[in-house]
Amino acid sequence: MAVRKQNIFNTITGGIRMGLFWIMVVIQMPLICLMPTGRVSVAYMRVFMWFLQIISSVKIRVHGKLVKDRPLLVVSNHISVFEIAMFPVAFGGSLIAKKEVASWPIVGWVAKKFGVIFVNRNPSAAATALNDVQKTLAKIKYPLFVFPEGTTTNGAYVKPFKSALFNVIEGTDIPVQPVVVNYRFRNGDVISDEDMANHYAYFSNAKMDMGPLAKRERSAFGQLYHVMMLGGMMIEMTVLPVPDLKGLNRKQIAEKLGNMVSEKYMELKDKPAKK
Repeated sequence: MAVRKQNIFNTITGGIRMGLFWIMVVIQMPLICLMPTGRVSVAYMRVFMWFLQIISSVKIRVHGKLVKDRPLLVVSNHISVFEIAMFPVAFGGSLIAKKEVASWPIVGWVAKKFGVIFVNRNPSAAATALNDVQKTLAKIKYPLFVFPEGTTTNGAYVKPFKSALFNVIEGTDIPVQPVVVNYRFRNGDVISDEDMANHYAYFSNAKMDMGPLAKRERSAFGQLYHVMMLGGMMIEMTVLPVPDLKGLNRKQIAEKLGNMVSEKYMELKDKPAKK
């Protein structure tokens, strides 16, 4: 399968889909405003993101299941903004996101309502950020997702996991479950590295260490529109076993989890989606 050629019909179709997305947001906003923040609002995020999935024509295929232990920290590689939306659809739960997202118009406010924890990457604020995560993990009954690469990539590889957030589980028995995300065409065919970089991944060229660069960098909403215009895609999620992390410090934890995700990602990257 090849990337859909861009033409006036696809441009109009993408515009209609984007318009429907914003209509969906506006219609649900009064309900979200009135909804109590907490377990109910986190559960509703699954519904909210499901509308985005349908409008964007994104398929989700999951292999494996999350363990039933709670609290549970789920770690994954990060290719675009779609992980933020599709993980709650696939598994329920909420996310840990970079502080910058909190300032995005509408998105930041809605994310806060949906229980997203915003982490300041500035070293001077690290203690406060970790304290917020620890407090949340101690009381929630749903999985919490985090993308330890610290940025999105071009999909050609997985960056080493950053270790800072793993302070919250160092010396504890909180399970951490890795999930590997691969993007495919909607029929499950492999997307080449070039097509991934130019059409499906959302990243900054300056932050890439290898693989192709994007001919055109897009904003988050620009990327959302572009995927809508292309007719969607498939997101394949492969759930890996919970590793034994006892006795490991945060850097060793990050390395072990990062290697697990990276090795599986590279193994699956050039293979069609499993049925």
